[in-house]
Amino acid sequence: MKDFWNKRYEENSFAYGTLPNTFFKQQLDRLTPGQILLPAEGEGRNAIYAARQGWQVMAFDFSATGMKKAISLAEQHEVHIDYEVVDVLDFSSDKKFDVIGLSYAHFPADIRAQAHDRLLKFLKPKGTVIFEAFSKNQLGKPSGGPKNEDMLFSIKELQNEFSAVTFDFLEEKTIILEEGEYHQGEASVIQFVGRLS
Repeated sequence: MKDFWNKRYEENSFAYGTLPNTFFKQQLDRLTPGQILLPAEGEGRNAIYAARQGWQVMAFDFSATGMKKAISLAEQHEVHIDYEVVDVLDFSSDKKFDVIGLSYAHFPADIRAQAHDRLLKFLKPKGTVIFEAFSKNQLGKPSGGPKNEDMLFSIKELQNEFSAVTFDFLEEKTIILEEGEYHQGEASVIQFVGRLS
């Protein structure tokens, strides 16, 4: 899996573009800047947007190639982000964050619940989770996402895996993606905003 992402990010273009995810941007713009954690951040499009809005950004991914492109993009925009190359279960920080942004962070099914539980430990009390990812109904659609149904989401799974979160809303919907080369077209996603109970 790591080789797959390093190879994808080695391409000259940005796999999912350089603009932030639309849902992430909409939700972040409603919040007062503070400290934000962005797991599985890839090439940095959301991290750079957050930094430009005044957020203190901590991002990580297991792709060193993704990190290099993210740091380069940050330099182009004259902003600073902290970025580590680390697996989600090995990530550690002495900080607590106001927001965790999960944008198409599809962790392997056998560690996913553990990964989500671990990430929530870095969220401040009443801190916010912004989440968008592909639902199980995305399987077979050409607009992106894992080809393994176990890595896609259902609302019930998210309710179980984020049981410590009080949801402002949690919904599955069909959207049109226009994010770089690999997120294009009609897609079935689940979006939620929630706060740590």
